[in-house]
Amino acid sequence: MHRTGELFGQYKTMEQQRETASLGMWIFLSTEVLFFGGMFMTYTLNRSTYPDIFSEASKTIRLSLGAINTVVLIGSSLTMAMAVWASQVGQKKLLTIFLIATLILGCVFLGIKGVEYHEKYVEHHIPGWNFQFGEHPDVATDAHTQLFFSLYFAMTGLHALHMIVGAGLLLWLIKESIRGRFTPEYNTPVENIGLYWHFVDIVWIFLFPLLYLIDRH
Repeated sequence: MHRTGELFGQYKTMEQQRETASLGMWIFLSTEVLFFGGMFMTYTLNRSTYPDIFSEASKTIRLSLGAINTVVLIGSSLTMAMAVWASQVGQKKLLTIFLIATLILGCVFLGIKGVEYHEKYVEHHIPGWNFQFGEHPDVATDAHTQLFFSLYFAMTGLHALHMIVGAGLLLWLIKESIRGRFTPEYNTPVENIGLYWHFVDIVWIFLFPLLYLIDRH
């Protein structure tokens, strides 16, 4: 495909190329909303059907770790926003610094999530043949409790997968920023990956109260 600098042949101007790429990213994110929305709906319906069981199961998840991860992700959104700003004003060194900071915060989040998963493994709270919850659970309670943890692992696991993808994209941005590729005239990848990162952070803002804050009064 013909290419002049960063301008691909099917576009007349850099602005047209940027707007097209942004539109594509927004369409992609809208499909992600539908994807996560189905899981949120499934959780909400089961939460309303088995409120007491979901409440008791939620209390076994360490609130402190979830709260720390929330702060970490909010911080990563700030550094990502600063990276977009740095790319727009031509601050190439600051761009690299903010991208690295965002990646580090993302890795901290994944590390803490790994600690959480390990705790659930030790406590036998992973749904399956070795699942245990409480001293004398009945069959119905055990099944509904496993339903909560199935949704917990599915929702947080899918979110973590998106974080891993985002970390990979950040590594690519860092490599390209070190090469000095991004300028005020061309910073579309930084803006679009920034949108993706903010979306993943927003998803967690919904996951945290749904999974960690049930009846924590």
